[in-house]
Amino acid sequence: MKLVIQRVKEAKVTVEGKTVGEIYKGLLVFVGIAPEDTKETADRYLKKLVDLRIFEDEKGKTNLSLLDVGGELLLVSQFTLYANCKKGNRPSFIEAASPDLAEPLYEYMLEKAKEYVDMVEGGVFGAQMQVSLVNDGPFTIVLDQL
Repeated sequence: MKLVIQRVKEAKVTVEGKTVGEIYKGLLVFVGIAPEDTKETADRYLKKLVDLRIFEDEKGKTNLSLLDVGGELLLVSQFTLYANCKKGNRPSFIEAASPDLAEPLYEYMLEKAKEYVDMVEGGVFGAQMQVSLVNDGPFTIVLDQL
């Protein structure tokens, strides 16, 4: 599993001109799923995600988690995080999970995240999406090893 985590002031996802997910202060997270990922993998990554201390406290130090600040969460499926560009100029995506494995796991993550965070939004799996955001910092983390 790979997560690209961006601390945002706001973010939204649109599909065919309609907003399908929108948050304000919180985290926009692009989710890449590998063939070996399971619900247990998703659980570990979600727990790490909501506990990451990447929000500023009253002294300006990054000491607070998404849970501490009551932040919102926008999860967007993105198989391109598994692009392999080693050979040639056209990326290969064979390291990404197939849609029949990835989609249920992505949907599981959306539901499971609601156990931690009050406001959880998502994109549309497999859709052509437009994502807009105001990155807060900017602050971006790649989480791909647990």
